[in-house]
Amino acid sequence: MSRKQKFLFFLTAWLICLMPFLFWWNTWFGRTLSDRQLTEYLHDTKKPRHIQQALVQVGERVTRGDASARQWYPDLVRLSTDPVEQVRNTDAWVMGQDTSGPGFHEALLKMLADPSPMARGNAALSLVRFGDATGRPQILALLQPVQVVAPQSGRIIDSDRLGTPIHENGLIAKLQYGNKQTAEIRSPIPGRVRSIAGTGANVAAGSEIAVVDPASDQVWEALRALYLVGQPDDLQAVRPYERELPDVSNDVRQQALETEKAIRERSGTS
Repeated sequence: MSRKQKFLFFLTAWLICLMPFLFWWNTWFGRTLSDRQLTEYLHDTKKPRHIQQALVQVGERVTRGDASARQWYPDLVRLSTDPVEQVRNTDAWVMGQDTSGPGFHEALLKMLADPSPMARGNAALSLVRFGDATGRPQILALLQPVQVVAPQSGRIIDSDRLGTPIHENGLIAKLQYGNKQTAEIRSPIPGRVRSIAGTGANVAAGSEIAVVDPASDQVWEALRALYLVGQPDDLQAVRPYERELPDVSNDVRQQALETEKAIRERSGTS
């Protein structure tokens, strides 16, 4: 191998190693952003992950009591209506970290009507920090499995397996319809696949394709909120998580028990 060939070989190998690192570096939320970068990222409409990264770091500053975070509070209110669902989800959580934020309470109340179940849920959880239980129905919804339906009639050409953990907006099935067109069916919540139509199944528009159980973290946060604002009527949604089942962690089960106890004490029921 000539010197030139060796150089090209090592350059290629170096680039192969460098590209994944650069991708990770640009998408890793833990990389600390300067004030200037935070401002730029919060307005980077072409890269929603940049907005999310900036939101997470603004939220971290808020929880540390860093007064510099207040300069971005108007952006937090603005982003409550961002077209990207994941941005709104993160934004709802961040606004809940400071109950003195101007416009936060009003923005969160409006988000209770958000088309995204996760954005509605996060807004409801954040409102509890304001002492506002208006989002109680949305909190109860966080404890319920979600039914995923077919957007149109067709045939399932690929589907996930039962029990598979799934991220929010994670792909759970592919639907073929019309003239060999394909639609991706995604989960609106993070969780675990409880049931799903098998590959080759024919489905009608609006019929059930899958049922997804909510993730443990989501359930735990909802139970913590109901500990503060739950009512006796909510106990039927809490009790399933008190059982000793493989899919219910000890932390979730303990929180469910404590939540029921708090609701009973608050309402004066035995």
